Formats: sequence, C-alpha cells, structure tokens
Amino acid sequence: MWPLISSGGTLSGWSRRACTPSCGHRTPIDIWNSKDANLYYGCSERGSHFSAAVRERQSNGYLLIATSGGLNQQRTGITDAVVVARILNATLVVPELDHQSYWKDDSDFVSIFDVDWFISSLSKDVTIVKRVPDKFMRTMEKPPYTMRVPRKSAPEYYLDQVLPILLRRQVVQLTKFDYRLANNLDDELQKLRCRVNYHALRFTKPIRELGQRLVMTMRKMAKRYIAIHLRFEPDMLAFSGCYYGGGDKERYELGEIRKRWSTLPDLSPEGERKRGKCPLTPHEVGLMLRALGFPNDTHIYVASGEIYGGEKTLQPLRELFPNFYTKEMLANDDLKPFLPFSSRLAAVDYIACDESDVFATNNNGNMAKILAGRRRYMGHKRTIRPNAKKLSTLFMARNQMDWETFSKKVKSYQRGFMGEPDELRLGRGEFHEFPSSCICEKRSSENDFGKDEDHSSKQQIFVREPNFLAQ
Repeated sequence: MWPLISSGGTLSGWSRRACTPSCGHRTPIDIWNSKDANLYYGCSERGSHFSAAVRERQSNGYLLIATSGGLNQQRTGITDAVVVARILNATLVVPELDHQSYWKDDSDFVSIFDVDWFISSLSKDVTIVKRVPDKFMRTMEKPPYTMRVPRKSAPEYYLDQVLPILLRRQVVQLTKFDYRLANNLDDELQKLRCRVNYHALRFTKPIRELGQRLVMTMRKMAKRYIAIHLRFEPDMLAFSGCYYGGGDKERYELGEIRKRWSTLPDLSPEGERKRGKCPLTPHEVGLMLRALGFPNDTHIYVASGEIYGGEKTLQPLRELFPNFYTKEMLANDDLKPFLPFSSRLAAVDYIACDESDVFATNNNGNMAKILAGRRRYMGHKRTIRPNAKKLSTLFMARNQMDWETFSKKVKSYQRGFMGEPDELRLGRGEFHEFPSSCICEKRSSENDFGKDEDHSSKQQIFVREPNFLAQ
C-alpha cells in the first residue's frame, strides 16, 4: 500500500476523508456516465452522391496491403486500406496481417475477423477479394510492385505516386501499412473509415462468443464494471525511457532491452515523466480511479500482457480494488485454444473493454485510441484516459498532501480526459480516437425529432451498444 503521508494517514484513512461533491466549485463529474451522451450519436451512412464501388474488372488494378504492429495498430491499417482502395478505384485484396513484429502471431485475417462479413458489408463502397485470381497472376510479366508510402500521406500522394504504378503494373503491394493515410479527409471518406472500423471489422464467431462470455460473467457479479487496459510490458517501458523506482536492477534490465533499438535517443527519465510520456503504473491507475470517486468494491476487468514486475507490480491495484478479474481468471479453460495467439487474446480483451461501463487506460497507445473513438461513436460511454502530464507531477508529490487535496486535484486535472462529447477541438487528435465526421448532434426542438443535424465540420444513425454475439 501507499507509504504514510505527512498528515499521518494511510490510504484507507484518505479514502474515508475523500472529497465530497460540495468541496469543489464546479459541478462534480458523474464517474459512470456522461450527462451529455444522449445528445449525440454515431452516424456513418454514405451520402446520396457517394458513387457505387467500381467492379473488379473495371478497377484500376489490385491493391495488396501488408499491415504492421499489434492488433489495434493493424486495425487502423485495414481501415485506411479500404479508403485508399476507394481513392485509387482499385480492387482491394483482403489485407495481410503482421507476423514479424514483437507479437510474433501468425494469425491470418480470417483467424481474427469475419472475412465474408467484411467483404459483403463494404460491397457498395469498395470491391474486395480474398486473393488475386490465379489466371490473372499467370499473365503478369513481373511480380507485384512493392512500395512503402510515407506516414499520413494525403489522397493526392496516392493519386500522384501510387496510381500510375498501379495502372502500369496492375498489382501493387503497400508494406508496413499503419497510419499511412492523412488524418483529415473529405467527410465521405471519413464516414467510410467509420463504416469499416465500427461495422465491417467484426471478430470471428469464436472470439465474439468468448468475449461475450467474459462480459456476461462480469455482469453476473456486478451491475456495472470498469475495464482497465494496462500497457506495462518490459519492452514498452524500455522504449519509453522512463524510470519507475526499481533501482539498478530496473535500469539494467530495461537498458538491455532498449539496446534493441539502435536509433533511440538518450532520454531523461525525469524529463519524460514531466512531459507526460510515461505510462502510469498499475498503482497510479488505481489511485486515479479511487480519487475520482470509484469505491473499492467496484468490479474491475484488467486487460494486459506481461506486466513488468509481475504480481508485485499489480498488488497495489488489487488492494485498491479487491474485485479484480482478468480473462485468465474468468475463462481459463476456454482460453487454451487462444493462448498461442496474442492478437486473438487482444481481440477478446477488446470486447470486454468495449462493452464495459467505464473504460480506463494507463497510456495513450493504439488500443486506447481505437476504443476511445469507438466508445464515442457508440454513445460516448465513459472513457478515462490519464492527463499524464499533470498527474505525473501530482503523483510525485502525493506524500506531501492529504487524501482530500489529492482527490480534488485529480478530479480537476481529469476534466477533459473523461470521454465527454466536447473534449477535443475539431481537427485535433487522431481521427480514429475522435471520429468527428461520424458523430451527429440531436436537435433540441421536438418539431425536428428525427431530423439529424449533419455536423461534418464538427460532428454527425444512432447506433446502439453492440452485441458482439449478434453481429
């Protein structure tokens, strides 16, 4: 537990003196729901002028995509691949997943996603095939042309640099395809992104069924639960350049891992923490949630990979929230077929996190961004991401203040980081985490009920919370 603070109280003493709503000058945060959530809804219907997909034989060629990274990073690549195929009037071949990166998962697209649903649900937007026809491949004089496009490339880049090659060679492969398309696009292309990400990319039936069983088990134990995604793997901490108080042992172990990346600059651990670049520890996540007002009998589902320091690192979080569960605890036998495949395990966690009442994370990585965007689209479900820059300073000074002061500061610092509809200014942040073109605001007048205001420059079908079994 937390060391004694200057006032002589322990954490349990702090909890009893926690700040009540009346101690602040602002309206208190509703920790479980956003009061403005019912004013907005996700919308991604294609516009009346959005032309039908070009047929395979009339397309400009076949586009092959090799994605990169973990499951959620690859998800962004798949989403953008569909949009790029649309821009190029190309036939998209079902993307190839990354088998070479740190995760070393040899799962193919069909092992994780429902490929037939993917193809059919996007048939009006882009023609997608499972492979380049053998007859066509036999007539090719040269193998497919392979290239890597720069990050965040605009549609014009694809039209100027990729399309001429596609027309000439008929088959082009784009490699390391993650975040290779610009953030800001035409609204119709942004809506296509949403149709891919939130509707076309559904997991296979075995993954959906296992994920739903986890959700049902959590709901049998408690009416509502928090899902916490913890990124605290040794390689991630080494890459971050942060220090977590483990002395020479930590410095040596993470330093050795850091040598894998020869191009990484030397970083100041103190400087990185002050800049908000260090993932919160599991203990700090627990303190943040307790300070926000979640009681210690709250049920939490923890999604994580290998935690640096193992159970010793997790113990403070367990003590703060004794109703602590993981997929391994809830579905040990059912998980066995999934254990060799990190991406399938991540997909199961994705479902449990997405369907939670509150989703919290210790960093702002790919899963945090993807789920933040999806939860906005699905009704602005409470999503808590740490204001790491301010919280890091607060955590370093926490032993010099009482619990009431600490709690009050956490609540203040976390305003704007709770998944409210108006948190981000338009055009700021990744589209995958704030899909503004796909969020509509309801009209306030009853006379306008059903007439939805299109906020293309700001926000735009109410989509109910998904049932992953029914999808």
